[in-house]
This record gives sequence, structure tokens and C-alpha cells, in this order.
Amino acid sequence: MSARRTILVVDDDARLGASLRRALAYEGYSVEVAADGPGALVAARDRVPDLVVLDVMLPGLDGVEVCRRLRAGSDVAILMLTARDAISDRVAGLDAGADDYLVKPFAYDELLARVRALLRRREPGGPEVLQCADLVMNVTGHEVRRAGRPVDLTALQFNVLEHFLRHQQQVLDRVQLLEAVWGIESDAISNVVDVTVAGLRARIETNGQPRLLHTIRGVGYVLRAA
Repeated sequence: MSARRTILVVDDDARLGASLRRALAYEGYSVEVAADGPGALVAARDRVPDLVVLDVMLPGLDGVEVCRRLRAGSDVAILMLTARDAISDRVAGLDAGADDYLVKPFAYDELLARVRALLRRREPGGPEVLQCADLVMNVTGHEVRRAGRPVDLTALQFNVLEHFLRHQQQVLDRVQLLEAVWGIESDAISNVVDVTVAGLRARIETNGQPRLLHTIRGVGYVLRAA
């Protein structure tokens, strides 16, 4: 890479923070470490990072609130670290503006792969655009339009819609969506998919616009032009 990318690691576990610093520095990144929420906000203000690796459980301010405050003033890439059993934390993190999350304990190879993927999305170049009929998503610019009009989506709704746009004409069941978007390998809370899809429809199918997200009863959902 022509210039070293800066990564801010935020975790109150000193051993994990040091381990992440070593692993990321070995890959050529410039790494800063903060041990709590307020420290993370100060570090991000003093030296704007390209990516933040952010633990959910933090003293001072939790990771979800830190994510929300970072996102309010910046488009920095945010990878959240969550506990395996904290499903609500994963959903809250995505809603707060996180780009991706990784469940603890994790393999360092997977963390590095996700870091590379998130940084690639922010490299200079033409925008990545996905489209179905008059629904257009600028993935790079994190923008959605329907018939030319902007559509305001939560981070979670954006991620769900992106998955549908990448799998147009393909019927996706609830378990597939839970695994792909939420990272949950169970349909025990599949109602969260129904609620999210209903909210997404309310945003993209207004004023009598043709339906794009169709329900396949007993199976799941499919995105296709009427």
C-alpha cells in the first residue's frame, strides 16, 4: 500500500489490545490503542483513523454509544467485537452505524480479512452501484434512491437491502438472512427478520410504488422487479 492505513483498536482488555496491535502492525498498519470509550473518542479526534476495531463492552461509554458518536461526525470504517451470546449487542451495533462485527473468540486470520475488506470499500475509485428496477444503491457512498428520491435507511436495513440486491431473483429464507446479515446460526429469533423486512418495505415502497420485496409464503423473501 502506498500509505500506511491507521487503525484504532478500542478494548479494555490490555492483553487483547496489545495482541491486536502486534498482529495489525505486522500487516503494515499504523495502530493506536484506547482502553475505554472516552479515550477512543479523544484518539479518533486527535488522529482520524481509517478503521476502528471497537469492543462492545467498554468502561466509561459502551461500544455502541462510541460507534454512534463516531458515526455522527465521520464515515470511518467500524468493525465491532461482540460476545458470542450477545445477539442484541450485534443488532444494536449495526443500528448504531457499524459496518461489520466479529464474534469473540475469533481467529486473527478472519479479523485481518475483515479489516482488509472494510478498507478496500473505502479506497478511491468509482462507486459500487447495485440496482433493481428504479431502486439504486450506491454501496460506496452508503446511499439509496428510489425513482431518484433518497431513501433514509438504518444501518441494519441498509445491510439487509444490500444482501437482497446481491442476490436478486433468489428466494432467501430467514435462516439464510440471519446467518448472512446478523451472523446468527439459528432461527430462534427469526421474527427479527420479519420485523426488519417490514421496516425496509415501509421505506422503499411508499406512495404506491411497485413492490420489490416479495414474500414467498412458508419459504422467505425475494427481491425482484414486478
